[in-house]
Amino acid sequence: MKGKFDKLIDQETPVLVDFYADWCGPCQMMAPVLKEVAQEMGNKVKVIKIDVDKNQPIAQRFGVRSIPTLVLFKNGKIIENRAGVMTKRDLTRMIESA
Repeated sequence: MKGKFDKLIDQETPVLVDFYADWCGPCQMMAPVLKEVAQEMGNKVKVIKIDVDKNQPIAQRFGVRSIPTLVLFKNGKIIENRAGVMTKRDLTRMIESA
């Protein structure tokens, strides 16, 4: 049986998952970039934020060792996985490549 998270990532539309924590400085730097990209790309991508402190099993399942980690899914499969802060341009390119 699929869990709630699996249903979220198993879509034709690319789903960008932001693994973050409230106490993480680089994660806070990424937040406005993600928000901007999500607004500009509209329904071309779905952005989901996962707090690693509250969702450790999911973070472990995808091997998240540092944050922020951005994982792009399409149809439930990982298209791209990047750790660290990204520029808006790089993030947009990553999503468009899916």
